[in-house]
Amino acid sequence: MAGRFVPRTHRATLPHQAAPPATDAPVAHKELARDWTPPGPLDLRLVLGPLRRGPVDPTFRALPDGSFWRATRTPAGPGTLRVTARDGRVEATAWGPGAQWLLDQLPALLGEADDPDAFRPRHRLLALSRHRRPGLRLLRTGLVLESLIPSILEQKVTTDEAYRAWRLLVRGHGTPAPGPADSRFAALRMYVMPEARTWALIPSWEWHRAGVDAKRSATILRAVRVARRLEEASAMALPEAAARLELIPGIGPWTSAETLQRSNGAPDAVTVGDLHLPGIVGYALAGNRNADDEEMLALLAPYEGQRHRATRLILLSGHTPARRAPRMTRGDIARL
Repeated sequence: MAGRFVPRTHRATLPHQAAPPATDAPVAHKELARDWTPPGPLDLRLVLGPLRRGPVDPTFRALPDGSFWRATRTPAGPGTLRVTARDGRVEATAWGPGAQWLLDQLPALLGEADDPDAFRPRHRLLALSRHRRPGLRLLRTGLVLESLIPSILEQKVTTDEAYRAWRLLVRGHGTPAPGPADSRFAALRMYVMPEARTWALIPSWEWHRAGVDAKRSATILRAVRVARRLEEASAMALPEAAARLELIPGIGPWTSAETLQRSNGAPDAVTVGDLHLPGIVGYALAGNRNADDEEMLALLAPYEGQRHRATRLILLSGHTPARRAPRMTRGDIARL
């Protein structure tokens, strides 16, 4: 069902927090709103969760009142989106030059084009996991770079290292997110990631201070130089989109899959080359915690076309092997 845009005069209620310094205050913008009724059950936490890069991601907030806030750079400019769900209906409010674009894209973001019924579980674990989470839909942002850059930062490092790098670079080189003229919103300290040109101008010592090695920073620099061409991949079928991204040296199947799962809502974008996922899938579906990529793909073959959804359901089931070795050792190149 199509939603309609209506102006709202009220401001969203946020938990009380001390306001940050005035230099971090967001610029107030006109508020736009839209209501939308999803075609089926919808769990905002499950749907929007993949956009969150760590507990203090400056571009994403999940608040105790059940609202989800997202700051991003749209084709129309920076924008901030607030989404809540109530009585089977989604209520969205947006600010900034990109507000209209964000509201136009709201159904796609929340998985309107996704078809959960296309998945046919052949394993009891998958059937049970899906039954327990009827509100899982695969999101589609329609934005490539915002998912590609943090995915590059996550290459071959711990998640904590990658989240720290994303946080420092976005806060250091991005812009305060547009929003309501409310000190409580300012206290959230949300930022919009830098535009492509700004990423290209980040000096080498800033990458180093954020703990990003030369290989990953060089890959990001190559990507932002052809940002417009990469953004075109959001409208492509999965094979063509992956091929477009993987033309960039330093972007392989792991990074392209992690990106297209979010930008394109690709239900078959299975992540290969991951340190842990093959063992998790192997353990869940065949009791083999030592499975490699080849065995993982063989186990997922019955779900071709829906392999990403299958792995999401496995991860959400919690049926993962206990750790028997230390986590990947964290490095800190900033100290070198």
